[in-house]
Amino acid sequence: MVTYAGLTWDHPRGYDALAASAGELVRWDVQPLEGFESRPVDQLCAHYDLVVLDHPHLGEAVATGCLQPLDDLFAEEELARWGADSIGPTMRSYAMDGRQWALPLDAATQVAATRTDLAGEAPTTWDEVHRLARRAPVALSLAGPHAFLTFASIAVALGEEPAADPDELISTAIGLAVLDLMSAVDGLAPPAARTLNPIGLLELMAGTDRLAHCPLVYGYVTYADRLAFTDAPTAEVDGRPGSTLGGTGLALSVRCAPSDELLDHVRWLMSATAQRDFLPRHSGQPSARAAWADPAIVAADFYRRTTTTCERAWVRPRYAGYIGFQTAASAAVREALAGADHHQVLDRMRRQYRTSRTPKGRT
Repeated sequence: MVTYAGLTWDHPRGYDALAASAGELVRWDVQPLEGFESRPVDQLCAHYDLVVLDHPHLGEAVATGCLQPLDDLFAEEELARWGADSIGPTMRSYAMDGRQWALPLDAATQVAATRTDLAGEAPTTWDEVHRLARRAPVALSLAGPHAFLTFASIAVALGEEPAADPDELISTAIGLAVLDLMSAVDGLAPPAARTLNPIGLLELMAGTDRLAHCPLVYGYVTYADRLAFTDAPTAEVDGRPGSTLGGTGLALSVRCAPSDELLDHVRWLMSATAQRDFLPRHSGQPSARAAWADPAIVAADFYRRTTTTCERAWVRPRYAGYIGFQTAASAAVREALAGADHHQVLDRMRRQYRTSRTPKGRT
């Protein structure tokens, strides 16, 4: 039997179910979360047959020709069924240029995480988040790309999706309102939290009393026994929860010569049996809507209390220069929070966005 080489990310949610189900068919290696978020996919595909990736990398992957379109390997009816069965925009986030490049193995979006013994019930609006920050330790997720992702999610809550226009990142009014709100909350935050990735923030909250609430952090069901996860904050009661879609997709590189056995294994990973039973029992976070609605699933409250956010999450751009822009924009947001002039920072972010949309501006 052929053994395929696969790469996923170094967390039980990203590894345990894949390793437990693969047997000798796939040898799964891992990379840190930071590599998953920023390492170029074409470099990974040069060494691996199966790659677990984040949807914003699709632009670069398609431009470099390193992935196989899955509509050449799976029937149109299968892809349509998986799409219809997947929660929110997870399936379509891996579609580009009329082709399907990955399957949503795992679903996640930014939601609120709370230590209710320290904070009480989770705030539901951004005004409530700011009020809570005055009496309990509250932190934003700002490390790596998450500074911009937090910025984008708050913009969505305020009524404007970033990057809807290829020539304009965001309006001046909304951009400044977001930076002002982030500064107000971050100015009260525990300094140690500012450099932590989502896993670090959840570890700090679960393992110490130094963090009571994070209004936007990627949900991890593996912490649901210690933290309360709820929908992301809105700007006003009954508004849209502002959140940026995450999760992972399973893709096949062009170096992979998939056997029928491998394709059947991928089909099984997308099946109701795997999504509603096997993955949740092995630290996984399924993409199937039926799993999120199943009261018998492991940690059912985690899914029930965050479903609305996942269904309405914003999908990031997937053009070839996006990842470089996301990195630069995150650095700019952190500068604003450190005291740089908000107008100047926002102008720079908007220029970075326009530059990243042109071929010579892509990184």
